[in-house]
Amino acid sequence: MKLRTAVTTAVLLLPLVSTAAGKAPAKPAAAEKQPVESTYHGTAVTDPYQWMESATDPKVRQWTDTQNAYTRATLDKLPGREPLRQRITELLSWKSAAYGGLDEQGGTLLALKFQPPKQQPTLVAVGQVDDLSKERVLVDPTQVDASGKTTIDWFQLSHDGKKVAVSMSKGGTESGDVSVYDVATAKALPNELVPRVNGGTAGGSLAWNAQGTGFFYTRYPRGEERPPVDREVYQQVYFHALGTPTEKDTYELGKDFPRIAMTNLESSDDGQYTFARVANGDGGEFELYLHGPTGTWAQVAKFTDKVVSARFGGDGAAYLLSRKDAPRGKVLRLPLATPTLDKATVLVPESEATVQSILPTQSRVYLVEQLGGPSQLRIVDLTGKAQGLVPTLPVSSVGGAVRQGADDLLFVNGSFTQPTAWFRYTAKDGKVTKTALARTSPIDMSDVEVVRTEATSKDGTKVPLSILKKKGTKLNGNNPAWLTGYGGFNLAVTPGYNALAGMWLEQGGVFAVANLRGGSEFGEAWHQGGSLTNKQNVFDDFYACAKLLTDQKYTQPKKLVIQGGSNGGLLMGAAVTQHPEQYGAVVARVGIYDMLRTELTPNGQFNVTEYGSVKDPAQFKALYGYSPVHHVKDGTKYPSVLFTSGANDPRVDPFHSRKMVARMQAATASPKPILLRANAETGHGMGTPLSARIEEEVDVYSFVFNELGMTYKPNATKKVAAPAPQ
Repeated sequence: MKLRTAVTTAVLLLPLVSTAAGKAPAKPAAAEKQPVESTYHGTAVTDPYQWMESATDPKVRQWTDTQNAYTRATLDKLPGREPLRQRITELLSWKSAAYGGLDEQGGTLLALKFQPPKQQPTLVAVGQVDDLSKERVLVDPTQVDASGKTTIDWFQLSHDGKKVAVSMSKGGTESGDVSVYDVATAKALPNELVPRVNGGTAGGSLAWNAQGTGFFYTRYPRGEERPPVDREVYQQVYFHALGTPTEKDTYELGKDFPRIAMTNLESSDDGQYTFARVANGDGGEFELYLHGPTGTWAQVAKFTDKVVSARFGGDGAAYLLSRKDAPRGKVLRLPLATPTLDKATVLVPESEATVQSILPTQSRVYLVEQLGGPSQLRIVDLTGKAQGLVPTLPVSSVGGAVRQGADDLLFVNGSFTQPTAWFRYTAKDGKVTKTALARTSPIDMSDVEVVRTEATSKDGTKVPLSILKKKGTKLNGNNPAWLTGYGGFNLAVTPGYNALAGMWLEQGGVFAVANLRGGSEFGEAWHQGGSLTNKQNVFDDFYACAKLLTDQKYTQPKKLVIQGGSNGGLLMGAAVTQHPEQYGAVVARVGIYDMLRTELTPNGQFNVTEYGSVKDPAQFKALYGYSPVHHVKDGTKYPSVLFTSGANDPRVDPFHSRKMVARMQAATASPKPILLRANAETGHGMGTPLSARIEEEVDVYSFVFNELGMTYKPNATKKVAAPAPQ
């Protein structure tokens, strides 16, 4: 998606406008009100801050600069800020490398490597997963752009492993152009730049042909092909032949797709077949098309068939993940010789676990399954017979899997207390071994326990909650607690290592992660229970989790901070307007707060299939029923809130944060600050340089510590051994 990647990604916004030396400005004057009335299905709605939606209006810029100055002056003078900076810098600059996005073709294994002090991940040829001495850099975006603001969106190897297509974007825009590199020389092929393959609305994708002479790719409208309002929609599929101008690329597919289509491309190992999976916006509906040796595209599945993903096997078949009459997912086997759904057979029927993804190999199929937050890796043979589970860490998440040889596997696994690492599973003996692609921990979490419990939501639904605390923590209501969640876009919130959560625990805090409806933790029914007209369930679920933390004496309201980003930012807006008495501080990153006007933005159009539209009477009623900016009440004592936004954000327009801050500052009867941290140079969080990430987290944690009355204690820190050189 778009909004969905913000489950674990914070937006990092710098620089902010600074104030005159030593002078803190007074609280900003109330934003001017210019009421505009709109009527929706007979309901009149007055919007006093619609004028703030224009990013180019000098008055909006002046207001934003004033807010930033106030925020800087407020945060820069907070006590304990410098010790926090030292610890956060130490944790986020930990030099042990993290590896992601592995892809292997033709005996070449590539990965994205993040190793501080590098500002951005680099693309590397790994060599051997157990011996990194021969690792070499193919693309370093900081060499492409010394400012550190250019990032690699994704990459795709050719089938022979000799060439790699790399999408790169700048400044958080996610508007990625594709270059092609020779893997052996690490040099870019001359005159091979395909513009606007990736975007922040419909994403982007690419699949090579069998010969490595060209690739299918996603293409946004260019130049004057469409009016400006349509240049982030109408994504189609084209083919680019290497050595030819992109103006001569050929149209392949997409003229009949929905306006808000998002296409993912994937080829078989031999390049003879290519799937195009087409999403109808963000709501979880998909079509499937197949390109075969005949050179034509054929539709395999319609939206109503509920096929949500497809992978190629090594046995002349494709394997489809379907939710048709199986909300937790079933696996179908489809012979490529007769690629119509009526020829598909059920290989794996629906079970209690929710199938998230599949990877076929020569003689088996691996299934990543969701268990209400944690996940597992299950195996079946090609007849569907159970072959057991791959051993994984307790209460952990299983990430991307890469086939090795016939049936062996590389997979990524991590937990709340252990950093993610790539493991090798050997099918012959069933053994799992950790590879050298493993990050060490900068913080000792050996004395942290994970409590898995359930809160009871307003309608009686049981909502999973993971609570991290130091062993021996007293449940006396006096612990500072940090609660986060997401609840949307069919995305599961899975266990993940977070060094800053470890720092919070060092300081005597409790850290909690909620698995709310709207995600995929229990399949499509769980997703639908928190989407469209059921969205209020998400906020009820979150409140139930917050109440559990206070009722069971983990904390008390004035010591409870909540945080969320993107769709989780919307969650923060709803939480603070519906139950302001429950929280001591709120961190709301790049959130949506005006649900009546978000669909007027480019990415907001894609969100309609998840949130709904004001054009539909029932959906309007639901949207208006929780839209945060419309539920701020004058005279309410709101807790402290820190809002963040980025001017280049292609997923959530910064006007949401501006309007919400203006409304809350005008309404609150509390002296506690309502702050805006805005930036003119970043986006939704993807591609944010390391230095900017550190600066944002220093602001966030110094804000939270101050508002909860905490004092950072450096002597609480436990050192661990330095990582081995890599």
